[in-house]
Amino acid sequence: MECAAKGSGTRCSGPAIRPCARCGAVSYCSLSHQIGHWSHHKQECDRLEQQMETVHLLNDFPFPFSREATLQVCVKQESRCSFLGKRGLHQVGTWMHECPCGASCGSLDCLRLNNGWDLPSILCPCCGPETPISEQLHSWSDYYKWRCIPLDSPVALLLHWPLTIFHAAQLVGITTLKPEVGDKLYIHYLGPEKELLQLAVFGELLALFPGINIHIELVGPAIPPQRDGEKIKISKYACCNEDECVCKLSSENVILGTQTGITSTLTLQLWQGFYHDRYTDIVKDCFPHMVIAPNGGIAAYSSWLPSIELIDKIDVPAVFTDYCEEACHLATSCINTVTDRPLRLPVQLNPFRQPMAVEDSVLLLPCYSNCFLFGM
Repeated sequence: MECAAKGSGTRCSGPAIRPCARCGAVSYCSLSHQIGHWSHHKQECDRLEQQMETVHLLNDFPFPFSREATLQVCVKQESRCSFLGKRGLHQVGTWMHECPCGASCGSLDCLRLNNGWDLPSILCPCCGPETPISEQLHSWSDYYKWRCIPLDSPVALLLHWPLTIFHAAQLVGITTLKPEVGDKLYIHYLGPEKELLQLAVFGELLALFPGINIHIELVGPAIPPQRDGEKIKISKYACCNEDECVCKLSSENVILGTQTGITSTLTLQLWQGFYHDRYTDIVKDCFPHMVIAPNGGIAAYSSWLPSIELIDKIDVPAVFTDYCEEACHLATSCINTVTDRPLRLPVQLNPFRQPMAVEDSVLLLPCYSNCFLFGM
């Protein structure tokens, strides 16, 4: 963990081993740095103290591996590499991007390769659900029960991407039982990075939105210029590692094949650049029903300002997520400065956040990918 006063003038004297005695959320390398940083930290200390009181809620997952993936990762008794290694998934296929030694987002040629779970069929959703969605899904327990997956399966580590999209759609009124969009759903997905190398898992949206043609425009500077404008059609679920499974019976000559029983379609299109710069190009064919920006980091990047102004102008439901509640608080302050009105969707815990803590967080607060969400 870094010293909370790092970069404020003087060089840090060592590791950050002095936590703030009041909030316990930040730590310092020395007493002098702690004293010098108080004029800044006092503005956030009470807020962080309140957030620390709800840490048990952040770590509350239904999985047998929850303690291993949360508390033990936070105190460095476990790491992402060791967690994946114990399950035979370290540096394997799509999973290789879940640890620090995985491939970088620059190698987007992997979009055409790692399309499988590298797990037996009983542990992953490689085929269609046994029953259609009959009610809203409110938790990982609901999802695993619906998809008949045992809770010791680690697939939630990747499925938090499509499940967060599904949950965000529910929150803005787009549901599977009463879709407000007819048979087409257009989503603008802002700032994709690591998930660009995990697009196969987005095939689960075919089960979550049955009978709907889903179009997702992925827009962000992490997309290589040579992939700008490329369309990827996903028409099956990510495959298991069993050669005789029905998920392997479809054609291997298309990017993700075709599977019987699927009534939805999913098209992903890549757009390189910032949303406010590419918006006119993107909406030539369709206007979005929803905008989503996972792990947006709005307060950290000034480039978000014109995009926020654009979203406010077009007045479309927009949902943002971030790694912790404090990041969302800072983001909402930025948004309120632009819109001068309260959020449509207050900051709240995402039930489909990734169930593995982020390593080496700046805060002592546990951080998770897609942990909290809010909307305008």
